[in-house]
Amino acid sequence: MRIAVAVLIGFVTLASTIGLETILGAFLAGAVISVVDRDTATHPHFRLKLEAVGYGFVIPVFFVSSGLRFDLGALTEDPSALARVPLFLAALFAVRFLPALLYRRRLGNRAATVAGLLQATSLPFIVTAADIGLSLDVITPVTAAALISAGLLSVLVFPPIALARARGLATPAPAQGAAPAGRPEVDAVR
Repeated sequence: MRIAVAVLIGFVTLASTIGLETILGAFLAGAVISVVDRDTATHPHFRLKLEAVGYGFVIPVFFVSSGLRFDLGALTEDPSALARVPLFLAALFAVRFLPALLYRRRLGNRAATVAGLLQATSLPFIVTAADIGLSLDVITPVTAAALISAGLLSVLVFPPIALARARGLATPAPAQGAAPAGRPEVDAVR
């Protein structure tokens, strides 16, 4: 575990030093560890521990550092930036929600809608892409702030709507041979 964290820190530092996004360094560290550690039989809880460190520490650090770089001033200084936020949110919704319509046949309208809403959420990719765009002078700080705001709104708005739509979706059938679990008054009607 200590070696894995050291490799992570090494690759993140290397990526940062040569001007790449730190998340790329973290990805490369994971790829190297995956290649080196093919046999988990000798340490079966390694991957579980590594995921705990990743989700409990590394990912929050990424979002904290991304939040520190978020330029709220650029968003509030330019009135056109605020108009871009709903535009970017609608584009994100269209690009990531519409493919879920392909699921309708297999899952039904309601489940496809839930899947589409959950697919439409995006923040890490947008934060990373905006940061890279800023580094390369391809996008302006105003555009980056509007993009990140749209991504943030997608994470805040779409999942609650999806969860509300998911309520009442069919629950998995009980295992074969098992008595159906339900309310006695409903079971009596069956």
